[in-house]
Amino acid sequence: MNSKNQSKIKLCAGDRVFYSVVNILMFLILLVVIIPILNVISSSLSDSKMVMQGKVFLLPKEFSLEGYKVVFANKSIVNGYLNTIFYTVVATVLNIVVTLMCAYPLSRQDLVGRNYFMFFFTFTMLFSGGIIPTYLLMRDLHLIDNRLVMILPGALSVYNMIVARTFFQTNIPKELLEAAKVDGCQNIAFIIKIVIPLSKPIIAVLSLYYAVAHWNAYFSAFLYLNNPDKFPLQLVLREILIANSLSAEMLVSESERIQNDMSEVLKYSSIIVACLPIWLVYPMIQKYFVKGVMLGSIKG
Repeated sequence: MNSKNQSKIKLCAGDRVFYSVVNILMFLILLVVIIPILNVISSSLSDSKMVMQGKVFLLPKEFSLEGYKVVFANKSIVNGYLNTIFYTVVATVLNIVVTLMCAYPLSRQDLVGRNYFMFFFTFTMLFSGGIIPTYLLMRDLHLIDNRLVMILPGALSVYNMIVARTFFQTNIPKELLEAAKVDGCQNIAFIIKIVIPLSKPIIAVLSLYYAVAHWNAYFSAFLYLNNPDKFPLQLVLREILIANSLSAEMLVSESERIQNDMSEVLKYSSIIVACLPIWLVYPMIQKYFVKGVMLGSIKG
């Protein structure tokens, strides 16, 4: 029998209908997601007159990079961009270190008081002090209008820690630790030389989770930061997209009509500039994404 015929899977009529319906639904969901993105990209690359006249849909009209020139010529946007990169990189590194430091010990059956620690961690997932007590805490810790307020309070996500703990329980058998101890390997060396190299999938997934959360974070900055020089990009975008607070220095034209046209293009360009880094990073770790999530969710 031909190998090609052997590789074919015979589907009954019910299966064909099911897969057809699933494919149609997935295609419709894809359209719902991709069409707004294409519209924003096209608007950011189009002439401001075409955008204001509503002639831009899926393809750019009268190609122009004026919106991006305005974005990168504005000091507040560039400064917010650099602040966001700093907050995201530093906070994500801290998140991964703290998460692994908590997850690995809690995955060990020989940890004294393991169940009590897990109870206290999971308790924080259900109950918190609220905005006002948290603000008072940040004030007493002298973190108000301090860059560390964007990094330290969210140093650990309990949900991500549980996922990492489950990954360690599933993929780091105790026999591996016993064999390492026979060879004279202590706990710290075991974590650095064996556990971390074997945990690249879950580290990649958690890094993406943390990085996206920090990149999109603006509420903490809105509450705790007062100096505009410390604002992340999302807070700057909030003023542009929601508050519509465009100052004259953000625009390159002196005409009021052109300023109004350019403000629309500037909004679309700012959105693309804010989203582009995440879009570029995701393909690099996509191969780890599904594997890391599935391996970290087999057991509770």
